[in-house]
Amino acid sequence: MSATPRSGAADLPVRPGEEPWTDAELKQVRAELEAESVGLRADIARADSTVAERLTDSVRDAGDDPADVGSKAYERDLELALTQNARHLLEQGERALARIDAGTYGVCESCGRAIGKARLLAFPRATLCVQCKQREERR
Repeated sequence: MSATPRSGAADLPVRPGEEPWTDAELKQVRAELEAESVGLRADIARADSTVAERLTDSVRDAGDDPADVGSKAYERDLELALTQNARHLLEQGERALARIDAGTYGVCESCGRAIGKARLLAFPRATLCVQCKQREERR
């Protein structure tokens, strides 16, 4: 997944008053996203294995008292929720990497303006500028 961006880092949009992206900054963002993706894939694989074990345990532990059954169900549901969150983060990271490759990284998907270099350095998976994100969260 370490494809070279089609456009230069300096071609990526920035907000007024921000310095243009440097190749080193964009490489750093790419490296962080790729490293996070590797970690998330490992977490997801581990969680899938754990969930599969818990599903087979539920058949084997059919005689447990209701408190144990409830506790195990809670743990299974929590693991499923955490896995779903990891899948969502992985999807966002892969989408950010694709946007870097396409030369559209930093463009708000809602309004088309620059997201802002500072925002992307803090949260590299961002796809919306601050104003559009605030508007989305108010809905």
